[in-house]
Amino acid sequence: MKEVIVFIVCFLIVLFFYEMIFVVPMKKYRANKGKKKKEKKELAEIRYLVYKYKLDLKKVNYNQLLQIVALTSSLDITIIVTIISFIDSYLLSLLLCLVLVIPIIMISYWFVFRFYKKRGMIKDV
Repeated sequence: MKEVIVFIVCFLIVLFFYEMIFVVPMKKYRANKGKKKKEKKELAEIRYLVYKYKLDLKKVNYNQLLQIVALTSSLDITIIVTIISFIDSYLLSLLLCLVLVIPIIMISYWFVFRFYKKRGMIKDV
């Protein structure tokens, strides 16, 4: 039971910081896009979805996409932290973290792709 509570608390903390650091500034930037001269790049997760899975940003509600990316990334980080917390050895936990990061990210964003594909928001190539 303690692990579940730690998982939920960790998820909420990571989600809060992800929202404050990435989502809120991107929403403000998109709202004031014509006023600013400095070009801001998209989040890496969104660029990954666009280039790998051909996500059509013209069809997608951008604010909803930002929220889905925030939830997905927070869940990924929380899953990795939870798995690592069961290991006592620092070196072993670091190695396991390096092994887990890429597959977990790729699998979770494949699920996001499937979500948008069902809704027809993928470019027809």
